[in-house]
Amino acid sequence: MPKTSARLLSMLSLLQARRDWPGSLLAERLRVSPRTVRRDVDRLRELGYPIESAKGPDGGYRLGAGSELPPLLFDDEQAVALTVALQTAASGVTGIEEAAARALTTVRQVMPARLRHRVDGLRVIDVQRAGTPARHRVEPALLMTLSAAVHAREELRFDYESVSTAPPDPHRPPRRVQPHHLVTWGGRWYLVAWDLDRDDWRTFRVDRISPRTPTGPRFTPRELPGGDVAAYVAGRFKGATGPGDWPCRGEVILDLPARVVSGWTRDGIVEELGPDRCRLVLGGWSWPGLAAVLGRYDADIEVIGPPELREAFARLARRYAAAAQAPDTPRTG
Repeated sequence: MPKTSARLLSMLSLLQARRDWPGSLLAERLRVSPRTVRRDVDRLRELGYPIESAKGPDGGYRLGAGSELPPLLFDDEQAVALTVALQTAASGVTGIEEAAARALTTVRQVMPARLRHRVDGLRVIDVQRAGTPARHRVEPALLMTLSAAVHAREELRFDYESVSTAPPDPHRPPRRVQPHHLVTWGGRWYLVAWDLDRDDWRTFRVDRISPRTPTGPRFTPRELPGGDVAAYVAGRFKGATGPGDWPCRGEVILDLPARVVSGWTRDGIVEELGPDRCRLVLGGWSWPGLAAVLGRYDADIEVIGPPELREAFARLARRYAAAAQAPDTPRTG
C-alpha cells in the first residue's frame, strides 16, 4: 500500500480526471479498502478540497467547486500543455495578458526541475497578420463586470472615453444602458447595449468603458434589430473584414470561453454565452472549408445554421473516417 501522502495525491488526481467516482472503483484503483477511501476523503476535505459524496449502494465521490482554489495537481503532460496555453494567452488574448503572465510565473515556480527545464524551452510568439488593428488593453475584471450585468440583465452606468483628443468633461453625466451582448470583432471587445438616454442601440468599445457602481435596476431585454447580434455587429462595421464578406457564413456554439476563441478569431464575431461557452459567426469560401476551419478550435460544436454547414460537417466526418482507416482495411459504404 502506498504511503498516505502519495495515496492522497493519487486520489486527487483521479478525482480531477473524471466527474464521478464510485467508492468501490476508487478503492480498486488505489488498492485500498473502502474504509481507507473514506478516511482519505476526509483528509482531503480537511485540506480544503470540496469533495461531495453520493449515498446509496452505488455511492461515490465527486470533486466539487469550492469557494477557494485549493492546490491543484497536474501530471507532466498537463503541466506542459498549461504552460503553452498561458504563453499563448500572455502574448495573444486581448485583456488577460498580464494575468496570464503572472499565472505562468506562478506555475513555473512550483514545477519540479525536470519539468521546468522542458517548459523553459517552449517559446510561443504571437505574429499578427497585416492589417490587424492594434490591441487595446482590457482588464479581466472589467470583462467580468460587464458579463455579469449582461447575464443578470441589470442596467449599467459608465463613463465613456471619447475618441476626440479634447480633455474629458468631468461634469458630463454617465451613459445609462441596458447591456445585451459582449462580443469581439477584429481582436477588440465591444458591448452591444440599448442606450437609455438616446433611445437607440449603441456599440461601445470596452477598453473605453469605466463602470460606475452600483448597477441599476433589472430590465426586460429588447429584441435586437434583425434578431441577430452577429448581423447587427457586422452591419455596424460594414466595410471591415467580417463574416458577411464571405460567400458562406455559418453560426455555431463552441464549448470554449469567449476570451479564448477571440484570441484566434480575426474575421468573425464572438459572443459570450457563459464562462465556458460562446457563439461564433464565421465566414469561408466554401461550406466544407468553413467546417474544417471551425474544427481547429478543438471543442464540442453545436451548429446553429445554416443546413449547408451541418451537411458539410457530415461530409467531412465521412471523409475523415475513411482517412482514419488502416490501408489494409476495406472501405464500407
